[in-house]
Amino acid sequence: MKYYSHVVFALLYFPFVCTGAKAPYSEEKLQQVATHIVFGKVQAIYSFKQVEDISLMSSFNYERKVAEVVVEKVTKGKIDESLVYVRYWSRTWNGKTRQPPGGQSYYPQPKVGQLCRFYLAKNSYDGWSMDKNDDGGYNVVYVNGVQPIESNYND
Repeated sequence: MKYYSHVVFALLYFPFVCTGAKAPYSEEKLQQVATHIVFGKVQAIYSFKQVEDISLMSSFNYERKVAEVVVEKVTKGKIDESLVYVRYWSRTWNGKTRQPPGGQSYYPQPKVGQLCRFYLAKNSYDGWSMDKNDDGGYNVVYVNGVQPIESNYND
């Protein structure tokens, strides 16, 4: 009990100590957050780089990515197209200061030619935010909404 006040002080004074990387979702949580679940083969990956300045000497370097996926099976939601484009990103810290907590890259990330299960959010919370999620695009559920499939898949 003697150190209780010290712990409370530290938690209030240093809130960044209490936050960290986002834990991957469980299978049940992925299914709950996703509006669509798709099995498909990655045909191509497109990307562009973007810098988000945090201060004069620090920034996040983003690589915004879109995977072109040939749909083989849809197990949640309705997708009539045989090809979908799914969005995700990776980022690195470029700064002289300590990196702010949280916000790690999606993991794992799909590779060209790979068969994957994609947990997707369309016009809905995607595990990261609701910001700019109402444009009809498919966001991969953050942080682990891509699951590579070794060979034949069963559902």
